[in-house]
Amino acid sequence: MPMYIALTYTPDVDWTQPEYAEEMKEYAAFGEAAAAVLRGGHALYPTATATTVRVPGGKGGEAVTTDGPYTETKEALTGFYLLECADLDEAVAVAARIPAAWNGAVEIRPVIRF
Repeated sequence: MPMYIALTYTPDVDWTQPEYAEEMKEYAAFGEAAAAVLRGGHALYPTATATTVRVPGGKGGEAVTTDGPYTETKEALTGFYLLECADLDEAVAVAARIPAAWNGAVEIRPVIRF
């Protein structure tokens, strides 16, 4: 069966903080309800913890790092789920049940298996 990644975009918050406990219960409920197709997934720490890596000289060049995300946006990439679904229609139906779809967005992409 095809694999899809469901990238969650929500407000850029620290999901480990107590004020998000109720919303995290919604994610836990989703995880239980979609267990048959979930193959992995995690939340991400806020973008302030990110490090961006570039190699301006190309392959073999020296890595240059900068703190923070590549760009600033209203919504940030805050997590992902790996879904194994029959087709895109099923992946869309599953993604619509992810709480991020209710107050942000969920981007679905097919995964290339190597």
